[in-house]
Amino acid sequence: MFLLTQYSYRNLWVRRLTTLLTSGGMGLVVFVFSAVLMLADGLEKALVSTGSRDNVVFIRRSAEAEVQSIIERDQAQILESLPEIDTNSLGQKLVARELVVLISLQKLQTRSLANVLVRGVNPQFSRELRPQIRMVSGRPFHPGAAEIVIGKNIAQRFSVGGLGQSLSFGMRDWTIVGVFDAEGTGFDSEVWGDVDLMMASFRRPVYSSMIAKLRDPSDFEILRNRVLDDPRLTVEAKRETSYYAAQSELMARFIRILGITLTLIFSMGAVIGSMVTMYAAVSYRTAEIGTLRALGFRRTTILLAFLTESVFVSFIGGLIGLGAASFMHRLTISTLNWQTFSELSFQFTLSTSIARSALLFATTMGLVGGLLPALRAACLNIVTALRYR
Repeated sequence: MFLLTQYSYRNLWVRRLTTLLTSGGMGLVVFVFSAVLMLADGLEKALVSTGSRDNVVFIRRSAEAEVQSIIERDQAQILESLPEIDTNSLGQKLVARELVVLISLQKLQTRSLANVLVRGVNPQFSRELRPQIRMVSGRPFHPGAAEIVIGKNIAQRFSVGGLGQSLSFGMRDWTIVGVFDAEGTGFDSEVWGDVDLMMASFRRPVYSSMIAKLRDPSDFEILRNRVLDDPRLTVEAKRETSYYAAQSELMARFIRILGITLTLIFSMGAVIGSMVTMYAAVSYRTAEIGTLRALGFRRTTILLAFLTESVFVSFIGGLIGLGAASFMHRLTISTLNWQTFSELSFQFTLSTSIARSALLFATTMGLVGGLLPALRAACLNIVTALRYR
């Protein structure tokens, strides 16, 4: 079998142009397949990693996102007194009331308008509850001042100017005093300012949501049931990770279904190309196959040799496609978050599981494309094959 495998690889080198073209076709399909999975994975990572398992989000029970939610002030006071919420060293409850609204900003490249999420936050606790956020330039906004800080994606993709520039929204001019990095999470696509001042500017008497840190993450079910059982409350508690995971689910599923459907269509062409190549190889080497059979090589051995050849060509194509897709990791794209109707920027993400899936997909295409030609080679009659010229 080893001798026959060497013979197959030598034939691949002799037909290196055909081999390269077949591998290239496989590589293009694997590139599309990998890019689709990387796109969906990047979207999920941007949103899921936005949350922390230690944190809980309170929103109105009928709302699916913060922009649809309202929390009355009296209910906010009840939520702040829940015993499951952690405290800091000063005995203060680690809970923040927040406001979420949408504004329109002009994109830097296309000059078109897009919705951007503005978050009114508690100057003291909102950043403490999200330790992944760090200032990369400027400073945090001062409480009670018409100042805002923007995520790095907003600074890079929208016409907002730099530090010291002003944005007008909510019947007020806001001065940009800082840019923050949220480590690729959804917060990178947000604008932050003082919650009380923003509520006054937007004339919103109610909050959109509240975020709190659990004293013990295992207490979540206790807190959740306590909130649901309280007749004074019309809100529900969700783990922050679950809340953001739900926001990515619909879009990620759509990307995967659409992308994989297109990939399967493209893969049919690649499989047919591989099949034609292998049929040509069998036809070209008919006399040689007859000689191998006359020397005592079994049909099963011939079958496995041609299948191995087809899989090898596809695997090389898979490596080419995966290598090309890996460069997509450097790109940042934006899309509409269907839950909040705001712009969300994220990166393609290549993981080990995606790499395995891509190579397995390439191998499968090789098996499917090489099966019929390999069966034909294995079933050739010795006498007929030896007469072939």
